[in-house]
Amino acid sequence: MNEVEIFEVGPRDGLQNEKRLIPTEEKVALVDCLSHAGFRRIEIASFVSPKWVPQMADSGDVLRRIKRRDGVRYAALTPNLIGLNAALVARADEVAIFASASEGFSRANLNCSIADSLTRFAPVMQAAGQAGIPVRGYISCVSDCPFDGPTPPAAVARLAGQLLAMGCYEISLGDTIGKAVPERIDMMLRAVLQEVPARQLAGHYHDTGGMALANIEASLAQGVRVFDAAVGGLGGCPYAPGASGNVATELVHEWLTGMGWRTGLNRDVLAQAARMAKDMCRGEG
Repeated sequence: MNEVEIFEVGPRDGLQNEKRLIPTEEKVALVDCLSHAGFRRIEIASFVSPKWVPQMADSGDVLRRIKRRDGVRYAALTPNLIGLNAALVARADEVAIFASASEGFSRANLNCSIADSLTRFAPVMQAAGQAGIPVRGYISCVSDCPFDGPTPPAAVARLAGQLLAMGCYEISLGDTIGKAVPERIDMMLRAVLQEVPARQLAGHYHDTGGMALANIEASLAQGVRVFDAAVGGLGGCPYAPGASGNVATELVHEWLTGMGWRTGLNRDVLAQAARMAKDMCRGEG
C-alpha cells in the first residue's frame, strides 16, 4: 500500500514561538479548517507553563472550542501530571511527552538529564494509561544537538526503546535544528529499528537546511510511513537557536503525491489553511 500519513503539528509546534500573541479564535479557526483537510491526527495544544510558552496559555480553550470532526484525533503536549490533567479536562484525544537524545538539549529544554526526564514521565504514562489516553513520544536532536554536536545513533535507539517500553504507541524522531542529511538519518534509523518497528516510528524533520524532503525519502526507504509537518512551514523550537522552520505540510503533500504516495489530504483545504497560518503570524488573521 502506497499510503503515508502526515501528522499536522502546525497549531502547536508551528505557532508556539510566534512573537505576536495570536487570539484564541484565530487558532480555533485554523484547527477547524485543518479538520476538513483529511488529517487523522492534529496536534493543537501544549500544556506547559505559560511562563515559558505564553503562546500556548489558551490551549484548554482551544481544545474546548474547536468543532471536532469524526475520524480526527486532537493531540496535546503534556510534560507532567499537571499538564496531563489539564489536557484530560479539555478532552484531548491523545497526548505526547518529549525527551532528548542529547544531554545538553535535555538540560536546556527540560532542565534535567535524560534519565531524570524518563523518571518524570513515568507517572504521566501511568495516569494516561488509566485514563485510556494514547501517548506519543517525541525525541529531539536525533541527528545533531546545538550544544553537544552530532548525536550517536545508539543514543537515539536506546531512548526510543525506553519510550516504547514505557508505553508510547509511536515515537517521533526530531531533527530539531535541521542539520540532518539523508546519510545520517539512514544511520540513525538503522539503529532505532533494532529497538522499535518502523510502523511505530515517525519522522519530524525541520527544513532549516533545506533537506527535509531528502530526509523523508531516506526514511521511506527504511519503512517509515508517518511524518510530522506544519502548515505554512511555520515553527521551530525556542531552545534550539536557528531551528525555525518545520517542513511545510503542503510541500510534503505535493512531493509525496508526485512520488506516487497517497496522503488522503485535500490540496485546496491545505492551501487555505497555509494562507490562514501565514496571515495569523503577520497579524492579518
